[in-house]
Amino acid sequence: MVTRLLVFVSQVIISVISTGGYAGIVLLMAIESACIPLPSEIIMPFSGYLVGQGRFSLWGVAVAGAVGCNLGSIVAYAVGAYGGRPFLERYGRYVLLTRGDLAWADRWFARYGEATVFFSRLLPVIRTFIALPAGIARMDFLRFNVYTFLGSLPWCLGLAWLGLKLGEHWEETIRPVFQKFDLLIGLLLAAALVWFVRARLRELRSLEK
Repeated sequence: MVTRLLVFVSQVIISVISTGGYAGIVLLMAIESACIPLPSEIIMPFSGYLVGQGRFSLWGVAVAGAVGCNLGSIVAYAVGAYGGRPFLERYGRYVLLTRGDLAWADRWFARYGEATVFFSRLLPVIRTFIALPAGIARMDFLRFNVYTFLGSLPWCLGLAWLGLKLGEHWEETIRPVFQKFDLLIGLLLAAALVWFVRARLRELRSLEK
């Protein structure tokens, strides 16, 4: 089932880029950055492959990908700032989040937001969702956009370059490698979530005594 889904998603991506050109790349990368896990590990290498076919330029697809990341991230940022924040302020205690946690996130993004956003854009999985917590913390919007673009550009350029160098073998070579990274990071995030829940439950029990 998962394999069939990946094949279907790959076919959709290839079709959109083949017919839409640079605009198709912008659209797909915007979707990926709006917290919808459409794999950039397929979007950008296929675009790089088309560079080798003379369809695009390498820097053209890299910039198109980074612009798409920015547009999608603005959507996710807005959801976090104007939807997620009020929701967590009102109901956060039911998912073990307090106003103190939100205040900590505010301080973190105020102090380290540039580095957090920049380096998160270079990591599989995390890059798809980082705009949401940045919005919840209401990181400065201009700085958020600047570092989103700066972090997205090398990611898009690197994947497109790999697709260019690997040629028609881009998919069979790149996808297995990044699937392993996705799994590893997913497991680390799951472990961090389990640790957070256990620590918070212990904290709540100690307060009740």
